[in-house]
Amino acid sequence: MAFWSSTSVFTSKVPRKILFMFTLSLSVTYLFYSLMSCYNSLQFPLQENYLYQGRLVTEETTFVTLREKLYSTSPQGYLDEELTEATVSEKAIALSDIRDNVEAEQKTVEWVRTQAPTKAALVYHSTALEKEHQEFSTTDSELRMNCTSDYGEKKLPQAIIIGVKKGGTRALLEALRVHPDVRAVGNEPHFFDRNYEKGLDWYRDLMPSTLDGQITMEKTPSYFVTNHAPKRIHTMARDIKLIIVVRNPVTRAISDYTQTLSKKPEIPTFEVLAFKNRTLGLIDASWSALRIGIYALHLESWMQYFPLSQMHFVSGERLIVDPAGEMAKVQDFLGLKRIVTDKHFYFNKTKGFPCLKKPEDSSTPRCLGKSKGRTHPKIDPDVIRRLHKFYKPFNMMFYQMTGQNFEWELEEGTVSLGSRD
Repeated sequence: MAFWSSTSVFTSKVPRKILFMFTLSLSVTYLFYSLMSCYNSLQFPLQENYLYQGRLVTEETTFVTLREKLYSTSPQGYLDEELTEATVSEKAIALSDIRDNVEAEQKTVEWVRTQAPTKAALVYHSTALEKEHQEFSTTDSELRMNCTSDYGEKKLPQAIIIGVKKGGTRALLEALRVHPDVRAVGNEPHFFDRNYEKGLDWYRDLMPSTLDGQITMEKTPSYFVTNHAPKRIHTMARDIKLIIVVRNPVTRAISDYTQTLSKKPEIPTFEVLAFKNRTLGLIDASWSALRIGIYALHLESWMQYFPLSQMHFVSGERLIVDPAGEMAKVQDFLGLKRIVTDKHFYFNKTKGFPCLKKPEDSSTPRCLGKSKGRTHPKIDPDVIRRLHKFYKPFNMMFYQMTGQNFEWELEEGTVSLGSRD
């Protein structure tokens, strides 16, 4: 009996202790591995995020790749893709950390797009841009239009140089771009006359990013003579400021012809194109080179939508002889401090008009290209006299409408071989 009693105690107490220790050991081991698993899952998104941001700033990664990586889907889609191989429990732990980093990633990508001078810029050819504008998703479009406050945002223009062709619009734009509070598109967008169907989002995306206090501008001289441009611009922004550079319409017409002649040497002479019947003195006002110069006709369309207080007329002649004086008036009109002054200009004797002095970070002056400053062909003085007579009543009407006398009649008979484009 004693034997069986002692055996019973052994089998009842000792195994229970062993079982308890074994169970406790398993529990600790399980807890240890669970904690290690959680630690790895928590570290994964941070490591991935760090590595991914590192790739953003390398020259080998193009912006197209970044767009496909970040913006092809919503942020939630991006999170799901990163966690495809994670377990259900790991996803629940990791998602919150990744969401905290999405905003930081988006800001980093925005910086790369707007600031970093990498190989990514080479990806954007004009044809690819047009296709890309049409294929943007709603999320992508909003991200492109709304940059961070640190680097500005793209806005629709608050001022437009709407005309006139061969009046001096390029010279004016280049002088305005010297001003630190002006950001302008270099090329002519032709939105309101040729690309209107592409929409305002497309138009806005062409604009440079601006900071608070800066003005967004563009110039397309053909707007002034486009019938539907006034209404379209008014629909976009009824308080926009409009700048019109005008020039003696006779000189302007010859300059226009000179430009066309340089591209198409086979065209008829200026005298042939200017008249329907030269013997009878019938001017061909349907010829675009002459029709553009009927400023009063075109201005009437604009005054149906905009008051004169929102328009500023720049004398193309005075822009040549006194660029600083004309720039002072333009800066006042735009509400800018007079920063562009006579110290920014010098007269280029070869071209026959002022050029901007070289910036401190440039070795050459900023002068207009070879297409500017062409010598005009010699025109029959009788043709010039007849054109002045033709334009005179329209000029008088234009003076009355604008309240400015440009004194073009004083130049009658002075257009000769020495004139320049």
